[in-house]
Amino acid sequence: MRVERFRWEPAQPITRDYIYDYAAVASLYEHNPWNESGERERAAWLDRDTRPQAARGPLADALRVFNASIGNGEAALQHIEALRDPETLVVIGGQQAGLFTGPLLVLYKAVTVITEARQATQRLGRKVVPVFWIAGEDHDLDEANHTYALSDALAVQKVKLNAPVDKKPSVSQWAIDSEAWRDALAQLEQTLMNTEFKPGLLDRLATILAESRTLTEQFARIIAWLFDEYGLVLVDSDDAAIRKLEGGLFGEIATRQRELSDALLASKERLEGLGYKAQVELHPEQAHLFVYHEGERLLLLRQGDRFADRKGTVSLTEEQLVGMAQRSPEKLSNNVMTRPLMQDYLFPVLSVVLGPSEIAYWGLLRDAFRLFGLQMPIVVPRYEFTLLEGTIQKQMTRFDLEFEDVIRRLDDKQNAWLEAQGALQVEELFARTKQEFERLYDPVVAAVSGINPGLRKLGETNMQKIVEQIDFLEGRAAEAFRSQHESSLRQWERIRQTVMPLGRPQERVYNAFQYSVKYGGGWLRELLETPLVRDGSHRIVYF
Repeated sequence: MRVERFRWEPAQPITRDYIYDYAAVASLYEHNPWNESGERERAAWLDRDTRPQAARGPLADALRVFNASIGNGEAALQHIEALRDPETLVVIGGQQAGLFTGPLLVLYKAVTVITEARQATQRLGRKVVPVFWIAGEDHDLDEANHTYALSDALAVQKVKLNAPVDKKPSVSQWAIDSEAWRDALAQLEQTLMNTEFKPGLLDRLATILAESRTLTEQFARIIAWLFDEYGLVLVDSDDAAIRKLEGGLFGEIATRQRELSDALLASKERLEGLGYKAQVELHPEQAHLFVYHEGERLLLLRQGDRFADRKGTVSLTEEQLVGMAQRSPEKLSNNVMTRPLMQDYLFPVLSVVLGPSEIAYWGLLRDAFRLFGLQMPIVVPRYEFTLLEGTIQKQMTRFDLEFEDVIRRLDDKQNAWLEAQGALQVEELFARTKQEFERLYDPVVAAVSGINPGLRKLGETNMQKIVEQIDFLEGRAAEAFRSQHESSLRQWERIRQTVMPLGRPQERVYNAFQYSVKYGGGWLRELLETPLVRDGSHRIVYF
């Protein structure tokens, strides 16, 4: 495995500047991720006894129960025990649970968390534990219920979990029956190519699915299996035992709603004053909390002196909301703005691993952290990868393609190749022929209509039939060209579908098992053992 760096700039201007021009956005964040002193400064702040924090003992107890229940390994359980020590810190990152772990970027986030925790342990000389936060409280089931793989027919195949749902539960509360699991696994089996690794992979997944009641359990069991030896600690944000530890901050959020709203809106104004666009819509009436009611997760809004969802299904006074936070915190849930605060309250977060869009909206949060006596942790850009297998490398070499050509100008490159093969000249010849024929025939139609007006329609029909015959010959010529160059055209298509499927980066579309079925689990292990440094670059991985 060979790894090369490539500058693939994020679509979000604020994230681009965070990586390549930190000074431009320094006022929006707390620590410079490219300054080595940041870790020691953050660690010193975390060592303060006065900072708001959940009790470590109950946190470790809750984590042990969950991780044991999903079959996480001994290394992770040892890391959980280490969290009881006030010296132990955390690198954290997370994602919504997805079918068969979802797109590759999910695993890359875990790789980043593990690598950053390992390196921070060495730099600081104290234990730093990798933690993966499963956003089980989210309820976007349409985003979580599918994944993609490339079929032998060069089709980007969607594998979907077809399980019934009649309300809007969180991902962790969406019960999946055995028939839906079997159907999803059958779809995956039909899509993945047949290799020596396939039977064992499918058997392992079948066992995991049979033991999983929910999408979150399935996700957690697979992640625990894939990263077993690296001690990645998993936490489900929808775990009732974890929620009980969140009550203190939930209560603070409930009583300081207006201050939180003002802080976020002021941050939005400051961010936009620097020329950036806020990635999250903010309105004064937002409560930035959800409440669970009869199996549904409902967003709360401030309406006068009460908190209610849009339909008025639930309506609470501030006193009732605070009481719920104190007595039944499992009935409350964070939104995108309060989840980072809760992570920092629960864990001694040295650094947080974020994707490009997450880095962008975290630019709104510095003052919100400070409002509750917290401090924004170091924000580390997630490692980005594109996997290039040997066959793709050979095909790119054959067509004289660089990686940048594939992601930015592949159509132009392919058209130039087609022109060199004579295809475009033939297309242009047919186009000119039809144009010239119509120019010559128009006077004929005009002449016969002058003899008899009724002949105009006959002349136009006759002209159209001749044009159709030209089109027919053009189609046959195109078929002959495709037949002559079928192998080459398939190679062009394979390059496109491998690197930029659906017009998006590979890591945002394909499932990891597309590669595990070919190479076993060794490719992921090798990626984890490859020396990587935090630099914000995209990495091309040559198999």
